[in-house]
Amino acid sequence: MERWYGKVALVTEASAGIGAGICRTLVQYGMVVVGCTRSMDKVGAISEEDAVKTSPGKLVAIKCDLTQESEIESMFDEILRTFGRLDLCVNNAGLGHDSPLLTGNTTDWRNMLDVNVMALCICTQEAVKLMRGKGIDDGQIIHILGLAGHRLLSSEMMGLHFYCGTKFMVKALTEGVRRELKSLNSRIRISSLSPGLAETEFIDRYLKNDGTHNAFNFKSIQALRTEDVADSLLRILRTPPHVEVHDILVLPVNNNL
Repeated sequence: MERWYGKVALVTEASAGIGAGICRTLVQYGMVVVGCTRSMDKVGAISEEDAVKTSPGKLVAIKCDLTQESEIESMFDEILRTFGRLDLCVNNAGLGHDSPLLTGNTTDWRNMLDVNVMALCICTQEAVKLMRGKGIDDGQIIHILGLAGHRLLSSEMMGLHFYCGTKFMVKALTEGVRRELKSLNSRIRISSLSPGLAETEFIDRYLKNDGTHNAFNFKSIQALRTEDVADSLLRILRTPPHVEVHDILVLPVNNNL
């Protein structure tokens, strides 16, 4: 990880869950981490944690609504003005509504497309543009894809079919970016990281905390910790320059989704 010391990373949706775990891990290795969020207070609180404050790196929050293209562009302008470079872009932001294909709310569908697909594509485009503009030819893009990008989830979770569709799209888009980078003779690498069920707010948001769902027995699974996902991300960053990780799939031992 020595080559990443002092480098600049962007992590989208950094205020909680996997994004927050990735931020905490990267600053421990001396990276300057830009935490993209709509909740500045939450990222600010993470930056004040003892383990983060005493790390060789630092965490800086930038407010951004990823459903607004103009705000994404402004965020990258601020990264360029403040830090002068970008070496790593982790597209972590993603959401899933309980919105079945036959009865779902189209507003929910558009919201998932805006965050899971459009924001990811715009961030990737802007990150590569910034990297290439600064002559950074060893940058890294990482998409947090998830198990939903590989197969439909439990048949009892039919409300997530559209969400899975967005993640399948991200899987195809990741390969598309890889091919376009190679056509430019760029050595910027792109990878996806696919965790299974993890201890995050995703399920609570999906279930809307209303107690009416019984999609599966949570107690039967020892879910991944955010640290487990961050450790898998480090595996990507530790690979030598001649190696490109395409995807890492990491699941709980007792996964039954």
